[in-house]
Amino acid sequence: MKQIRYLLKREFRLFFTNRTMLSVFFLAPVFYALLIGFTYQSGKVENIPVIVVNHDNTPLSNQVVEMLQDSKTLRILNYINEPANLKDETIKTEAAAVIVVPERFEAMMLQKKYPEVNVYVNTSNVLTANFATKAIQLTLGTFSAGAEIKTLQKKGMNAEMAKTQFEPFKANYITLFNTTSNYLIFMWPAMMAVVLQQVILLAMAVTFSEEFKRESFIKDFAGKEKYAVFVMTIKCLPIWIFANFNILFFYLCSLYFKIPVPENLWNFFLITAVFVVAATNLGVLISILVPDALKATQILMVIASPAFIISGFTWPSYAMPEFIKSFTAIIPLTPYLEALKIMVVQNGSDFLTKKYLIHLLILGWIYFILGWIALKIKIHLLFKKYKISENYQEETAEEENPNLII
Repeated sequence: MKQIRYLLKREFRLFFTNRTMLSVFFLAPVFYALLIGFTYQSGKVENIPVIVVNHDNTPLSNQVVEMLQDSKTLRILNYINEPANLKDETIKTEAAAVIVVPERFEAMMLQKKYPEVNVYVNTSNVLTANFATKAIQLTLGTFSAGAEIKTLQKKGMNAEMAKTQFEPFKANYITLFNTTSNYLIFMWPAMMAVVLQQVILLAMAVTFSEEFKRESFIKDFAGKEKYAVFVMTIKCLPIWIFANFNILFFYLCSLYFKIPVPENLWNFFLITAVFVVAATNLGVLISILVPDALKATQILMVIASPAFIISGFTWPSYAMPEFIKSFTAIIPLTPYLEALKIMVVQNGSDFLTKKYLIHLLILGWIYFILGWIALKIKIHLLFKKYKISENYQEETAEEENPNLII
C-alpha cells in the first residue's frame, strides 16, 4: 500500500512539474474554448456583401433592390453602372454574389417576356455563398410570385384564386434540428471534442516514452513488472482525473454561449468518459511502442490532426472511399462526434447513441489489450537487457526506499 501511495505521488509530481504538459492540458482547452466560442458567437452570418448592378433603374427594378436590402442576411452594394472588371470588384468588396438586373427589365416584365436576372455566386467561401444564395433565392422568388399574382389579379382573378393558379401545390419546409441554423451550436461542441482528444494524446505521448528514456522502471517499478495493468493505471490516472476539469469548463462555456445541453447528462458523461479512456489507451499504446517522446508525439498528431476532417461530422462518411472510412473507425473521435451530434445538435433518444458507446468501448479494450501486451514485452526486454533479477529489483527498491513494501 505504501508503494502504491509512493507511485501515485510520483506520478502526480511528474505531471505538475512538467510545464509543457500543464500548459497543453489546461491552458490549451481554455484558450480554444473561448477563442472558438467568441469567433462563432453570433451563430449566423449576416450583412454579407452582395453587389447589385441595376441596369434598368425603374420603379420595378428598384423594388427588387429594396426587397434585397430588407434581408438581414445581405448587405447590398448598389451599382448603376457595371464595373469594368466584375471579378476584380467582387474580390475587392469581398462580395458573396453579384446580381445583374438587365436593361428594360420593367418593360419586359409588363410585356410578359420573362427577363433574366443573372446571379453570379462567389463560391470561394462555400459557407457565405450558401447563406447568400439562400437569401437571394427567397427574395427573388417572393418578388416573382408577387408579380405573377398581381398580373392575374389585373385580369380580374381574385387574390386567393390567383395564388392557386401560380402555386398548384403548397410545400411546407419544417426544420427539425438546429432550427435557427446556428453555426456555433453545430461547430463548437465538435471542436471541443477535437481539442480534448488532442490534449489527451499529447499528454500521453510522453508518459511511457519518457519512462523508458529515464529507465525509471528499474528503480520505481521494481517488482511490479508483472502487473502491467497496475502500471498503466498509475500512468493514466492523472489524465483521467484532470480531464474532468476540462469537461467541466467546456460545460460552463456551453452555458455561457447558450449551447443546448443534453437532456440526459448521465448518458453524456458516460459516453464522454469512455471516449477519454479510449483516447488515453490509444496514447498509451503509441507511447509504449515508440520509445522516443518526440516521435510518439508526431505519430499521434498524424493520427489526430485530420481526425475531424475525416470523421464524417461535416463531410458525410458515405461520400468517402472505403479505406478512409476504415481508418476513421479506429480513431475514438469518430464515434464520439456522431454521439455528440445526436445528444447536443439533434437532441435524439439515448438508444440512438448506444452503438457509438459500444464502438468506443471496443476501441478502448483493443488499445488497452495491445498496450498491456506491448508493456509486458517492453519491460521484460528491458530487464533482460540489464540482466536484472526480480530479487535484485526488490533489494534495490528496498535500499532506495526502505519504507516501501513490495
